[in-house]
Amino acid sequence: MGIKLIANNKKAFHEFFISEVLEAGLALLGPEVKSLRDGKANLRDSYCRIQGGELFVHQMHISPYEFGNRENPEPLRVRKLLVHRHEISHLAKKVDEKGLTLVPTKLYFKDGRVKLEIGVAKGKHLHDKRETLKQKEARREMDKAMKGGY
Repeated sequence: MGIKLIANNKKAFHEFFISEVLEAGLALLGPEVKSLRDGKANLRDSYCRIQGGELFVHQMHISPYEFGNRENPEPLRVRKLLVHRHEISHLAKKVDEKGLTLVPTKLYFKDGRVKLEIGVAKGKHLHDKRETLKQKEARREMDKAMKGGY
């Protein structure tokens, strides 16, 4: 089956330094999965939080399924992530000690199941963002010069 990308959070890589990533399953309802098959999801302002020993994703927008009925779930509802207990405790230690945060980076289908990639992130300052943009631009110009674009 392989991997089919649904949504990518480019803003997360611009706003944060991502140190490590973790793959988690999502507890979803039927119409949400059908909507994801149509590619109607947005991770832009989403974040993850540990509450009561469980991991949840907040502000992840999944559009209502257009052929659904009035029982369609709320687009921005809090969704539970399916992760092992030892992984949750590992993430909790990182978030508590170092002031890091958990940010969703990718949403995809893997062998027919919806997976969310979570990054352990530290916020960038303005000068870090500028430096990243400079490096990206320099890399783009080098690639262009190598192809003979100038």
